[in-house]
Amino acid sequence: EITLIPGETTELFFTSVAAELKLDKTKLDAYYQEFSHYPEAGIYADTYYVPYGISEKHFIHFLLSASEKKYQDISEKIYGNYNEKQWLNVLIIASIIQKEAANTEEMPLVSSVIYNRLKKGMPLQMDGTLNYGKYSHVKVTPERIKNDTSRFNTYKYKGLPHMPIGAVSFNAIIAAIKPAKTNYLYFMKNAQGVHDFTESYRTHRKNIRKAR
Repeated sequence: EITLIPGETTELFFTSVAAELKLDKTKLDAYYQEFSHYPEAGIYADTYYVPYGISEKHFIHFLLSASEKKYQDISEKIYGNYNEKQWLNVLIIASIIQKEAANTEEMPLVSSVIYNRLKKGMPLQMDGTLNYGKYSHVKVTPERIKNDTSRFNTYKYKGLPHMPIGAVSFNAIIAAIKPAKTNYLYFMKNAQGVHDFTESYRTHRKNIRKAR
């Protein structure tokens, strides 16, 4: 039983799988890059049952095949087709939602903030986009925001990152496709561990002071 948790990166997932199944991580990485349609999030966040002794190549084929079928089924039910370029955009937004939302109920709200900021030409300025690759569980600091020059740094660059941040769940995918209809542009985690959403920067600043 192998579980890829929502939000996790392939970097850390393959490290865990390699140790658990005694596989070669370098080969897992290589086969993923060779066969996956997506640079990240090509494997759907789910639990998979694989036989002991499976090879790296068959392991990747199995997970990618199951994930592609899942993505295709969802896309065809909603859009009537499965377009990889369109779906990559869905996965990028869904992966940000996955990293940022405190729970599934918040996901459509976080999605609305992403779309609202993009529409206004505002940078996303979301910490979760910097939790890519080996940084999946690393706290984002002001120094990291200042020094990270990758396209994942949505404080430095406008628009979406060039690829997803990590694995996504069904709820995050649906939220990416169907955001809530709001005017929210900001959100801040409160003392209860969930987020306060707001339309104005002034109210957002109050929420920041309250959280501190």
